[in-house]
Amino acid sequence: MENPSNGGEWQHVPSSDLSAGSAPASNVYASSGSGYPPPNDPNYPPPQGGGYPPPQGGPPQGGPPPGDGLSPTAAAALAYVTIIPAIIFLVMDPYKRIALVRFHSLQCLFFAAAAFVIDIVAVIILHILSHIPVLGCAVILLWPLIGLAYLGAWILCVFKASKGEYFKLPIIGDLALKMSQQV
Repeated sequence: MENPSNGGEWQHVPSSDLSAGSAPASNVYASSGSGYPPPNDPNYPPPQGGGYPPPQGGPPQGGPPPGDGLSPTAAAALAYVTIIPAIIFLVMDPYKRIALVRFHSLQCLFFAAAAFVIDIVAVIILHILSHIPVLGCAVILLWPLIGLAYLGAWILCVFKASKGEYFKLPIIGDLALKMSQQV
C-alpha cells in the first residue's frame, strides 16, 4: 500500500523501535511523514457524522426513478433495433400506453415490412434485367444505394425518436400515426 502523505514511500521500522503504547507489534510499517494514522491505532478517531453528507436538493433529476424502466424516448429509439423490441413495446404494459413508443414501434414494423417488399421486388427486377448487358450492370450498382437509403432512414428515425419527435416516413409514417392513435 502507498502512503498518500509522503509520495508513496514507506519506511520499515523494526518492532523494537516502536513505543509500547503507540501501535501493536504486528504493525511494523510506519510512514516517515505526517500522514494518516493506521486504522488499527487506538488513537485513530472514528469519522464524524457517519460518512458523506446527503447531496443538496435530493437525488439528481432528469430520468425516471430507479426501477421504472426505460424513458419513453429511449424506448422509442430502441424500438428501431430490429423488430423484436418494437413487438415487445407494443405488448408490454407500461410502454404500450405511451403514444411516442407506440408510434415508433409501429413505424419500425411498417418500415421493416416495406423494406422486405422493396427487396423482393428489387431482386426480381435485378434478376430480369441482369440478362441485359449494360442495363444489368447499372441495376447491380443501384443495389448498394438502396441499402444506404435504408441505413440513412433508419439512423434518422433512431435520432428523431431519441429526441422525442414524431418523425414520419412517407406513407408508412401516416399509417403508423393513425394506428398508434387508435389504441
